[in-house]
Amino acid sequence: MPMSRRLDVSRQDFHPAYVVWELTLRCDQPCTHCGSRAGTHRPDELSTEEALDVVRQLREMRTREVVLIGGEAYLHPGFLDLIRALKEAGIRPGLTTGGRGITEALARRIAEAGLYAASVSIDGLAPTHDLMRAAPGSFASATAALRFLGAAGVRVASNTNFNRLNQADLEPLYEHLRGLGIRSWQLQITAPLGRAADRPALLLQPWDLLDLLPRIAALKTRALEDGITLMPGNNLGYFGPEEGVLRSPRPDAGDHWRGCMAGRYVMGIESNGAVKGCPSLQTAHYVGGGLRDKPLRDIWEQAPQLAFTRARTVEDLWGFCRTCPFAATCMAGCSFTAHSLFGKPGNNPYCHYRARTLAKRGLRERLLPKAPAPGTPFDHGLFDLIVEPLDAPDPRPPTPRELVRKRKWAGAGAS
Repeated sequence: MPMSRRLDVSRQDFHPAYVVWELTLRCDQPCTHCGSRAGTHRPDELSTEEALDVVRQLREMRTREVVLIGGEAYLHPGFLDLIRALKEAGIRPGLTTGGRGITEALARRIAEAGLYAASVSIDGLAPTHDLMRAAPGSFASATAALRFLGAAGVRVASNTNFNRLNQADLEPLYEHLRGLGIRSWQLQITAPLGRAADRPALLLQPWDLLDLLPRIAALKTRALEDGITLMPGNNLGYFGPEEGVLRSPRPDAGDHWRGCMAGRYVMGIESNGAVKGCPSLQTAHYVGGGLRDKPLRDIWEQAPQLAFTRARTVEDLWGFCRTCPFAATCMAGCSFTAHSLFGKPGNNPYCHYRARTLAKRGLRERLLPKAPAPGTPFDHGLFDLIVEPLDAPDPRPPTPRELVRKRKWAGAGAS
């Protein structure tokens, strides 16, 4: 949908109920798949005093939950103060972290500040996790962080990006995490954002979902018996035969994907105060304003960059998604994933229903790198999409280190 289209949202109760807030881009791990290319802080990050004022504005906007991220959120000087402020404002504070710097002492301080839940990112067993994070020992430190946080009384969870490096680790990784006492596990696929855009060999091909989704559904059935909530992220799934199992938090609930919630009930804040409808949306295309320049309410209610999902229709879709029988409900799945492939939302080949439909015709889709990403936070390259026979031969499978090696572009550089 064109960003300039005038939107009438007067009859809707859209508000940022769930907010993901990047406190800083400082990070202690140089992860090969990082969408924000985290490492050093942004030069204009919000101070603690400015961030505390944002908490006040979130309360006024009826925000229910804020998840603090980075980089690493605990590297922001006001990290603990902001947890306290969120709790005092009646907003449930959470944390997503790689866990590299979470010691037993810091875990206790985090719990005392009032953190409700922490999700530690673990992207496979030790060999694959450490390779993907480009930090030897990071699997051990992430595992220790889960133990420290759980012992301190914080509800612990985990989240994992799946790709061609770690997809074989799915079931044994569940066993590891179950043994650590996680309450929930969120799974998504690695999208070509940021550093992952520089490593296209790392990405799943759309037909990989034919194997991965049934395995996840089977594991979810087991997780329910173990008292663990396993849920797909926004870019995993879509109307395959296991959709009800994947999307439902409990057995037989019959839930399904209901479209992208960016700018409807979800919001992202970057560490310099830039506001967008989802934390993973591309900065260059979806920032609706800065909190140093405008009040949060004005950005939320007036910026078309945040409102693009509020009134779009099937007419805004294209490609396979335009003709899909689930189009009006699905709206082409995850917006940032589709945009990271083709430079605009509205057509998403990472879809289980789509892969199954093509497979029944003896076909599959292949993503081929076309242009590099410019090397900025939350950037993307471009891909071509070709349709080929389902049994077309694959090239030699790359080695694990080849999967995380940066692609060399002729005549262009990728950060």
